[in-house]
Amino acid sequence: MKDNFELQTDVQNAIRWEPFLYGAEIGVTAKDGVVSLTGEVDSYAKKMEAENTAKKVIGVKAIVEKIEVKFPTAWTKTNTEIANEVLTALKSNWSVPKDKVTVKVEDGWVTLGGELAWNYQREAAKSAVNFLTGVKGVTNAIKIKSETHDAIEQKDVENAIARSWSIDDNDIEVKVSGTTVTLNGTVNSWYQKEEAGRIAWNTPGIWHVENKLAVDYYYSLVD
Repeated sequence: MKDNFELQTDVQNAIRWEPFLYGAEIGVTAKDGVVSLTGEVDSYAKKMEAENTAKKVIGVKAIVEKIEVKFPTAWTKTNTEIANEVLTALKSNWSVPKDKVTVKVEDGWVTLGGELAWNYQREAAKSAVNFLTGVKGVTNAIKIKSETHDAIEQKDVENAIARSWSIDDNDIEVKVSGTTVTLNGTVNSWYQKEEAGRIAWNTPGIWHVENKLAVDYYYSLVD
């Protein structure tokens, strides 16, 4: 099992290994599987890349992310300029239905709203914004309101998760209540947690997913 120093070193090395994060000044601390990220980067995309890289490191149970986005003066844009670029990016993305997503920009922070039928459309909307210059952060407040009215079957969700080669579903409990799917239990990595959630979101008729899966790499070693 990794101690705090080993986990800290592994996360630091993983971040340094990413070409996109080369030269980024990101501080890393670790305690009992909880990793804290601090520092400054010059784009929101780098902030997200650092967080996603840390999640993939074995032994990471949770992330506390305090990285700030600070741009060179030449990169600074007004809220109106950012809003117009966000709208253009959304229109250019074929996965995002036109005129279904609302945009608000305040001090460089983008908030996406509205209603879409599928979670992949919501994720596509956020991805379209992540790499835009001038964006300091993104709040994805888009709600899912499925156009499918078929009842969600718990067994269908369980079978979908079980079909994934990358997920050990032995300790995943699925509960369905109306249009909400709740996942409980323990998985071996953050990737498995997010993948299980992504699969659950693909369920026709879903409006909400409560992903309460705990991440514990060492759980599989003692089970």
